[in-house]
Amino acid sequence: MSGSGTTAGDDPLQTAVWRLRSRGCWTDAAALLAHRATEPAAALERAGLLVERCLFTGDGWAAAEDALRTAEAVARDDEERGGAAGERGRLAYAATLLGVRDRADEARAALGRAAALLAPGSPGRPLLDFRRGLVAEHIADSPPAARAAYRRAHDGAIAHDDPLLLSFTWRHQAGLALREGELAEARHGFSESLRIRVELGYLIGTAPALAALADCEPEPEASRLRAEAGRLFRLLGGVPVWLTSQLALPAQPTHPDTRPSQSRPTTPGAAPGPSPAEPEPAA
Repeated sequence: MSGSGTTAGDDPLQTAVWRLRSRGCWTDAAALLAHRATEPAAALERAGLLVERCLFTGDGWAAAEDALRTAEAVARDDEERGGAAGERGRLAYAATLLGVRDRADEARAALGRAAALLAPGSPGRPLLDFRRGLVAEHIADSPPAARAAYRRAHDGAIAHDDPLLLSFTWRHQAGLALREGELAEARHGFSESLRIRVELGYLIGTAPALAALADCEPEPEASRLRAEAGRLFRLLGGVPVWLTSQLALPAQPTHPDTRPSQSRPTTPGAAPGPSPAEPEPAA
């Protein structure tokens, strides 16, 4: 399925999926694609929606695994198999980062498999580069490798006209700049990320962008930005869940798509969830 619902040329189904996704209604968005689950592109998109739900809510792992297995089963060529491998890597990365289970080796292997399958000029390459940057930064703790991957993803997002991915590459490059004390560079990157998300109507990603920019601004602007982030966080039912500690907010009542599991399996030695200072573990 072409498009992401963010441009005038997208079909009505993609627009409906985007509107639900951008508000954190991943299950509803995935349901719109269920009748096309045997089509490789639709199956991969559906899996991606449910993996993203895991990243933002820390819940829904079984549904994401089921959708991903379907996408892997119906893939017919290297491009489709590479896309499914990329989602497998993202799901394993999410489980590791959020402390569900240590799947770091699986994440690296799946993303490496995706890199071998996707052609150099594939439209899926920039997203793959971005995800490899996430693993380099948050699992391998290698900022130089992460920076190189984010730059490749950034250039690819521009070349393929992918504004949503561009909002993520701006944000994560800015996060690295902030770690290094480059305040002006960080402020610029966070501002660009926020601008794009507002223009796209990507509400679920706007609160994290506001909170990140607040870390670069003096008072009273920093408090204003955090207050706006908190308002959106509450409006969207308490997601992303990892923003709670960053904004020092109480736990929020949630709608079904953002309700955390009653019990979450853990493995000794699993990675902890992202600390308040880390950028969002998404895309």
